[in-house]
Amino acid sequence: MRKKASRTSRSQLAKRELLRIDGKPVAVTVKLNPRARRLIVKVHPSTGEVSVVAPSKRSVDNALNFARGETDWIAERLKQVPPAVPLGLGARILYRGEEYVIRRGEARRTPVWIDREDGGRIIRVTGQSEHVARRVLDFLKREARKVLEARAFDFAGRLGTAPKHITVRDTASRWGSCSTQRSLSFSWRLILAPSFVLDYVVAHEVAHMREMNHGQRFWRVVEDLVGDVEAPQIWLREKGSLLHRYMPRSDPERGLPYT
Repeated sequence: MRKKASRTSRSQLAKRELLRIDGKPVAVTVKLNPRARRLIVKVHPSTGEVSVVAPSKRSVDNALNFARGETDWIAERLKQVPPAVPLGLGARILYRGEEYVIRRGEARRTPVWIDREDGGRIIRVTGQSEHVARRVLDFLKREARKVLEARAFDFAGRLGTAPKHITVRDTASRWGSCSTQRSLSFSWRLILAPSFVLDYVVAHEVAHMREMNHGQRFWRVVEDLVGDVEAPQIWLREKGSLLHRYMPRSDPERGLPYT
């Protein structure tokens, strides 16, 4: 979890194209970052997103050629990315740290709801099969916003403060962030994790409203809010990547040129 990047961040998006790797289209994002010392190819271990970091505008044009020369390395890294889990009927997904199966439900006012009949863990969805994924995703995002906002205001209240703004989005490189203006941002995927993990991330970012650092006083604040910090850190380190399996953040976009 890193602090929110400033508006004047020197890292910026340059272009995005498709490469064929192992016969499949793979979206490659080229980013310009003057702080980089050379061209670097990266494959996100959780999402499989491929990017090339270019140190200068002059090197941007060579970035895709550089990536083409690393296709074997990219392919090997992509094989290590957890397989995606579509949010369709019959899929098994995590919710609050427990596994649920998505099943069809009878029409009712609420299109998606939790069903624990007969001790089972089921997410019921109404409507046509082609609408299931979107409805489940919308449900998860709504629940994430509700829970994250409630926990953030609770923790902040215990510190005698309140967040100015809370954003819930889908991020690959961080679970949460806090700006110097007390604006908090969280990944909706935290609703998939156990409660003690979600609480830890929220407490971590809320603590930054008191201590914008990771010094001893900061960690004392986090511990005062949630107690154990080691267990959620271990969970995120060992299992956090699995949360990105569900409804992947991005797929190769139609219309992008193959190169």
